[in-house]
Amino acid sequence: MNILKTIALGQLLSLCICGTAITSQYLAEKYKVNTPMLQSFINYCLLFLVYTVMLTFQSGSGNLLYILKRKWWKYILLGLADVEANYLIVRAYQYTTLTSVQLLDCFGIPVLMALSWFILYARYRVIHFVAVAVCLLGVGTMVGADILAGREDNSGSDVLIGDILVLLGASLYAVSNVCEEYIVKKLSRQEFLGMVGLFGTLISGIQLLIVEYKDIASIHWDWKIALLFVAFALCMFCLYSFMPLVIRITSATSVNLGILTADLYSLFFGLFLFGYKFSGLYILSFTVIMVGFILYCSTPTRTAEPAESSVPPVTSIGIDNLALKLEENLQETHSAVL
Repeated sequence: MNILKTIALGQLLSLCICGTAITSQYLAEKYKVNTPMLQSFINYCLLFLVYTVMLTFQSGSGNLLYILKRKWWKYILLGLADVEANYLIVRAYQYTTLTSVQLLDCFGIPVLMALSWFILYARYRVIHFVAVAVCLLGVGTMVGADILAGREDNSGSDVLIGDILVLLGASLYAVSNVCEEYIVKKLSRQEFLGMVGLFGTLISGIQLLIVEYKDIASIHWDWKIALLFVAFALCMFCLYSFMPLVIRITSATSVNLGILTADLYSLFFGLFLFGYKFSGLYILSFTVIMVGFILYCSTPTRTAEPAESSVPPVTSIGIDNLALKLEENLQETHSAVL
């Protein structure tokens, strides 16, 4: 039952990403609007208005001022990683090919697993590595289908620069996702979203004025363009709001494997909206990715405690129970002292 729930939530996130891809493509192809930073800025503003404002009414350690006094520089770095990850991946499309972006974007998964190993003390079993390999095989099948279907028309102006941007963006995504998993499991979802909303708005707003001022000024606004911007922002807001919930019950690696199907959803919608050619390999790719995702979720990862801790290893789904147990032990010790 938990696996079914995880699969459903993972595909919900994929559909949110699909929504952002379709609206961005409509803006770029039909209205010649290429403003990824403006689109991200609107999303961060929504996060700020909802979650950062929410933190101002919290009391104790969850209060906005309390968090800023103690961890402001950490959240500036997190906000910077999140903003630039979004920007670099989108910008890479101007330089390199769709195939390169799809393949190299997967570089974030091994980076994420390595960071989880050292920072979150995640310990993987053989089945997890097999599952990741199966998912990447599915991505390779999807790329092959793209080439056969003739979607590899734009060769890019400078492939090397584009490939480097993708690798940097994927690595920054991994950093952001590991931080997100730590914060939502150890602290709170509201703190993560509130801080990303605050510093994401500031950083993307400054970068927006520097790199996209002319592009924004050239937009011929009408209600259709405005509606596409709103649709993109809502999909992105839902993605950011729901992802911490899914990461809390699974892991950042599991979520990133699940959302590999987002490109396929975009392709399926593109058959009707943009006249893409259909290939049976798309169905095969979707099936292979889902098999790998289910394999990964079928066995929970272990969480090894730091060497100085006497707490035994636990599975990733038992972190909340571990916290309760530690609290009980502290209470017993306190009672004994009294």
